[in-house]
Amino acid sequence: MKTKKMVPFLAAAMLFASLAFPLAGCGGSAKKEIRVGSKDFTEGLIVSEIYALALEDAGFKVDRKMNVAGSIVHTAITGDEFDLYPEYTGTALLSILQMEMDSDPDSVYQTVKEEYNKQFDLTWLDSTQVNDRNGIAIRTEIAEQYGIATMSDLQKNAKNIRLCSQGEFEQREDGLPGLAKVYGEFDFASINLYDSGLKYQILENGEADACPAYSTDAPLVDTKKFSYLEDDKKFWPPYYMAPVVRNDILEKYPEIADILNKVSAKLDTETMIALNAKVDIEKQEYEDVAKEFYDSIRKPSTP
Repeated sequence: MKTKKMVPFLAAAMLFASLAFPLAGCGGSAKKEIRVGSKDFTEGLIVSEIYALALEDAGFKVDRKMNVAGSIVHTAITGDEFDLYPEYTGTALLSILQMEMDSDPDSVYQTVKEEYNKQFDLTWLDSTQVNDRNGIAIRTEIAEQYGIATMSDLQKNAKNIRLCSQGEFEQREDGLPGLAKVYGEFDFASINLYDSGLKYQILENGEADACPAYSTDAPLVDTKKFSYLEDDKKFWPPYYMAPVVRNDILEKYPEIADILNKVSAKLDTETMIALNAKVDIEKQEYEDVAKEFYDSIRKPSTP
């Protein structure tokens, strides 16, 4: 009788324990949450997704806040809409802090790191070696014909070069006016305006010889077609990419720094060009490209 009466009691007790244990477990091991943002172009999306994957791998629950317009991304992070995103040192220096141009990479990084911490309560983690700077791309065939490898070479041979532009380059201080002060006047054979999205097509079709470009543009993966000129007099500021993180979230989860720094150490300009090309040229999804890259750098877990 005793045994028979205790069985329902024990069964009930065990049922309660089985229900209570998962609840206790969920409360005790609730995932750490973090919001990862990105700018609204291929490169920003890829790198943010790589950071998100690394954080998930480390046990974080990641809320993705992707595709934020560059004009409002700084306001978004300072307004607590997300916790981190990749930014560029040159953009921070000139557009956000509105400070004077500086061409020294270390100097720019230290300046933006100090000012962001002081003014915005944001921390710049370690920089990648992705330098997405302004510059000039030229058809490799033309570069070889005239011996053009640097901006100084371009200035000397400008009379033979047809420039494909988008209108602003001839007027901005970080465009032709500023270049002329450093390198001398660029007397191009012609300057014609085209849509920015068509510029490499225009070069490939032979309608122009050179165009304003960014150093991680996907078409630059094909060096037989296009060459990116060296800014030998260091006119343009560096645009190195690095994760920017809210100080409150970094204080809460200090391990974030080590997680993201390890990823950043694997990223450089050549790698970024190749990743961008997979999305922009091969038309792969940026999430797939990011996962493939992250899997390639991820340290295998010990069996």
